[in-house]
Amino acid sequence: MSTPSSDAILTQILTQLQALQVSQQTLQAKFDALSSNGVVSPPASPARNGTPASSVRQAAESVLSSEAATASPANQLISPSSSPTVSSSIQDRDREREKLLYPSRVLLTTYPDQHGIKPYPLQWGAADPAVRGPVICSRLPTSIKQRNAIGAHSGSYSIYRALAIAMGTLDPSHKPDYSKTEPAVPIPPQPSWSDPSKIVSFDPWGHLVPQVYKHELEELGLDVRPSIAVTKAHMKLSEIDEAARKGDLTIDGKILLKSHPLINADGTQSTADPGVEISISKAAVEPVWYLPGIAERFGISEGLLRRALFEDTGGMYPELVTRPDIKVFLPPIGNLTAYIFGNPAYLSDESKELTLRVHDECNGSDVFGSDICTCKPYLTYAIEECIRGAQRGGVGLVVYFRKEGRALGEVTKYLVYNLRKRGGDSADKYFKATELIAGVKDMRFQALMPDVLHWLGIKKIDNMVSMSDMKYNAIVQSGIPILKRYDIPEHLLPPDSRVEIDAKIAAGYFSSNKKITEADLVKTVGRTWEETEH
Repeated sequence: MSTPSSDAILTQILTQLQALQVSQQTLQAKFDALSSNGVVSPPASPARNGTPASSVRQAAESVLSSEAATASPANQLISPSSSPTVSSSIQDRDREREKLLYPSRVLLTTYPDQHGIKPYPLQWGAADPAVRGPVICSRLPTSIKQRNAIGAHSGSYSIYRALAIAMGTLDPSHKPDYSKTEPAVPIPPQPSWSDPSKIVSFDPWGHLVPQVYKHELEELGLDVRPSIAVTKAHMKLSEIDEAARKGDLTIDGKILLKSHPLINADGTQSTADPGVEISISKAAVEPVWYLPGIAERFGISEGLLRRALFEDTGGMYPELVTRPDIKVFLPPIGNLTAYIFGNPAYLSDESKELTLRVHDECNGSDVFGSDICTCKPYLTYAIEECIRGAQRGGVGLVVYFRKEGRALGEVTKYLVYNLRKRGGDSADKYFKATELIAGVKDMRFQALMPDVLHWLGIKKIDNMVSMSDMKYNAIVQSGIPILKRYDIPEHLLPPDSRVEIDAKIAAGYFSSNKKITEADLVKTVGRTWEETEH
């Protein structure tokens, strides 16, 4: 029996994919027809044409099932386990593992009134955690019918969890042991936790889950997980070592400590200066979105928000459009980390001086020291200011968001770098270069950023180490006054970053001593590639 050629297989795949595309388009047309007739509705509401919601769900389920069945040959054909290069023994093994891991039929989505579906009560903004209820997004058998949230824990890292389960290195039913994991420093409830307009982008009870939802975890067996962890550490940075050596920072033995002696390669103790380290507390916070609050924060409808999140993630989460009763979504995006310098209790004490920097991720500068932007020097300068503020009896806070490249991503950022260097890197073209590629100059949308400040109980900010007008406006508009702002000192600007900083000042960023006009921007020019090749 002859084996089909690779061309024949490819032709068959393309044919099946085209059939699948037609099937999906047909399904979408049917779904749109149902929607236009008003038959897609909240759980208890009948459709406008009088069709009960249960009938709508059954009809939609029928359509989805028939289309999935029609598409199944193509799915099987393009599945990696069906590749000719994969041995039949591996295929057989993985089929058996798949049956063990996922014994039921593929569950594309659920519906509000589906038999057995009864979400665990969740009242966002309730002051009592028992009334508020735990966030449950697990699809494990013990929790799937009581899920009250869409998505998965760990943000973008949830994909790695899926890979670990597929490879057999992680048991999906593993039950975490949360004993001795409680916060290393207390972050107690604040009035803002019970204000559903103040915190909408993460769960304020996320670090206390094992304590306040012990009943759900241990007695009901629900898969409830922390979405915040609070710990303590020592921070070691070469820039802070240098600041201490120059006398710009004072070692006090409490906030700033002398490091342990260095060790030579032969194991003996070195006589070299070991530098210093900073005693800090820190909290890692995963995103947990309360969709009505997110929509209100951005000034759009919840329906539009849900549809955009569904459509522009490739339809990753169907329940965004089929489960209007579920109001919480754990998006696959990066988290934030809050670094606290000094006593964390002082954050909510208005009598204490508070120094703040809100910093958005820049891997190239923060970690690898690229000099095309001011990110790392501004971050380390802010850390110095936080240390000084804490040593004066106040408290410092640096909040680090994973929003690489203004939330456009590192690939887009590097493409912009290429365009800038090839098209003439001048300050007047700085934002235009980004808009040409990304369509927008910034996608960080700082509206959600102040949530972490309200979670920590912050009521006023004495010193804000930031030039960003967007960050300043978002914080002040959320109800937190800022008494003083200051920009990055001139002597800390990297050689090739003047293009960025001048463009930002001209666009409205804060500057205490420099005014820049559009005419000035043409004169600010960055280094060419040729100048670096020597």
